[in-house]
Amino acid sequence: MSLLPDPTVIGDVAAPPFVRLPDPLALFAARARRYRALADGHPLSPYLHYLAALSVCQHRLQDGLPEPEMPSAAARAQARDHGMPPLDRSRFTADAALETTLNRLFALAVEIDMPDAARGALARCRDADAVVRDGMMRAVMADAIPIETLADHVYVAAALQVHFVRMTARLDGISLVPVGDGACPACGGAPSSSMIVGWLGAHGVRFCACALCATLWHVVRVKCVICGSTEGIAYQELDAGPAAVKAETCERCQGYVKILHQHKDPALDPVADDVATLGLDLLLRENGYQRGSANPFLLGY
Repeated sequence: MSLLPDPTVIGDVAAPPFVRLPDPLALFAARARRYRALADGHPLSPYLHYLAALSVCQHRLQDGLPEPEMPSAAARAQARDHGMPPLDRSRFTADAALETTLNRLFALAVEIDMPDAARGALARCRDADAVVRDGMMRAVMADAIPIETLADHVYVAAALQVHFVRMTARLDGISLVPVGDGACPACGGAPSSSMIVGWLGAHGVRFCACALCATLWHVVRVKCVICGSTEGIAYQELDAGPAAVKAETCERCQGYVKILHQHKDPALDPVADDVATLGLDLLLRENGYQRGSANPFLLGY
């Protein structure tokens, strides 16, 4: 493992956009392609191919979905005034669009080539009653999934991603405001990772990527995403790992969040490449660091 200063130039734009909202019709198809590309020769190849197929399901199920129920204009204005996320997951209630999303995902996922244990988990999700499903959704949104039912919650998390991405895409990005260190301004969740982007008008700028709703929000570089410290920040990587993926570690809180240099490799995806660099998580855990990000497909790590 290498321990290096950040060698890249800090963003050359004085006022980058605070957020970039997701495109639901492009996001999951692109993620499926990335999973497949990463799977070639990878030690986690079967799992990456499974996640690619699940991402295809997330993309396919969107056709003709009911419109999600959005917070009222007054509720959104109140959230902005109080520095709160308008899609606050702690107050979330299911609607018809989410119920349809869940059922479609369960039906499409049957087509995926998967181990018997994963197929059994899918059957349990499909057959669960409303109370059990509600509890599973709340566990995903609270990042508090019981370890004995990790496989079951993967399907629920996939459906929730679709639902929240669709809701977030209907927000006005200009109305979103910072809500705290490491918290998504749209739904309040933790990032899956952060990325230094190469977009026109924001080259070299760092954005965190929400694991649930895929909102990207600007966070200054050389600053801990978890605790906000600007001291004791370092960048660690696997000697044989991808050079464009590192972990930003913090000596103050002993946490880390991965940082993806998307400006060097535009194909990088904040969820897929997080999964594919699990080896970096394992090494950092051995060295006493705690993961400060969330990814429903890395449950247990």
